Amino acid sequence: MTAADESGNDIQDDGLTVTGVMPAPRLGQFSWALFDWANQPYFTLVTTFIFAPYFTSHVVGNAIRGQELWGYGQAVAGLCIALLSPVMGAMADASGPRKPWILAFQALCVVACAGLWLAVPGAGERDLILILGLVVLASLGAEFATVFNNAMLPGLVSQARLGRLSGYAWALGYLGGLVSLGFVLGGFSLPEVPLFGLDKASHEHDRMVGPLSASWMIIFIMPLMLFTPDAPASGMGAARAARQGLRQLAGTLGSLRHYRNVMLFLIARMIYFDGLSAVFAFGGIYAAGIFGWTTTNLGVFGIILIIFAAIGAFVGGRLDDRIGSKRTILLAVAGLIVATLGIVSITVDGLGSDGRRDTVLFFIQYAVAPPGEGMFTTLAEQIFLVFGIMIGIFGGPAQAASRTMVSRLVPVDKIGEFYGLYALSGKATAFIAPLAVGLITGMTQSQRAGIAAILVFLTLGLLLMLPVREERANRPA
Repeated sequence: MTAADESGNDIQDDGLTVTGVMPAPRLGQFSWALFDWANQPYFTLVTTFIFAPYFTSHVVGNAIRGQELWGYGQAVAGLCIALLSPVMGAMADASGPRKPWILAFQALCVVACAGLWLAVPGAGERDLILILGLVVLASLGAEFATVFNNAMLPGLVSQARLGRLSGYAWALGYLGGLVSLGFVLGGFSLPEVPLFGLDKASHEHDRMVGPLSASWMIIFIMPLMLFTPDAPASGMGAARAARQGLRQLAGTLGSLRHYRNVMLFLIARMIYFDGLSAVFAFGGIYAAGIFGWTTTNLGVFGIILIIFAAIGAFVGGRLDDRIGSKRTILLAVAGLIVATLGIVSITVDGLGSDGRRDTVLFFIQYAVAPPGEGMFTTLAEQIFLVFGIMIGIFGGPAQAASRTMVSRLVPVDKIGEFYGLYALSGKATAFIAPLAVGLITGMTQSQRAGIAAILVFLTLGLLLMLPVREERANRPA
């Protein structure tokens, strides 16, 4: 059985999947990949480019306090995900089907996102707690649904095509973020009178991204539910599956010493992924701080990044199948290090009115442009944009190849469990990089020094990845 993607190339071949069954038909594979399209607007609109800056600047009304509260909320979500993701994966292995879990957690994310409409400017302390609670619930729903979606991958294509389908899904996700961000800018932010008669004075155009993300999820998660084949039921009830899942998890954690190669990869991925997440989380904040970019400026910047991230994910998936997951990861993380170093090389300390000159690439001086000169008009902004594009290009393959690497390393019958640990490796220490950025920024009173801390995580993750072997582990005797 073969299927072709939109370019006419095979998505699957005639071999069995990693789980020993025939590959899913093209519609089932595409529907699985559409999961990333369905969820990416939440990450693009809510956690990165629109709602998060709106929350810190207008809902809280104080950027420093707002960033602090946002960090606390993400830390709570990260801790819950770290504790529960391995349990969820183990339960999925025990009970069989993943789609019921995906549906339940997706529904949680939908309800929480819709509730973000309540985030009015100047909210009181009690309302701030409610809004942060909704953000935490949305994050939990999105992340837990992703654990179960990832666990479906090895049952859909043969091992030779894992990288291509994973990269294709990441590219679709970035494209979904691009389309949703363009829709928000063109329909809500730029027009004097936004769509649906939204009131800009009360920031309804910013609050709308929550309900919009919820609606988007509802529509585009349906193909996965309808057309993607799922694992057969094991006949276990939820309580029994939970108990067996917990026993399996305890066994997996206890036997990690037998999977040292997998453990080394998970540790390396945990560290470089912390750096990657921090680059995306603080890139817009850094640009807004040093250049004074508005929401519209950041939205355009986000569209540019997403375009190149989608290209990077798509090309990276093919590169993954050609040269392997490990080499793809090493290349991508090295590119991220160069890009982050380039961003750190930009200084914008002068105001331009006193003749002071700032630098790019550490030593090239340029004159600071007066305010209102347009978007991306200064040399510093243009160089920042170039390095931002590099982050997009290399960020996609780093994430997609990491997801594929798990399928190439772990025992077939423990896929779900290890994808839970994979999620844990992405979240267990996710608070450390943002905390380091915040602490160093506060101590030095320099955004640039704070961003430089991210280089430590990317470099250490790259070094730990070097000794990882790309080979499947056997179950211990």
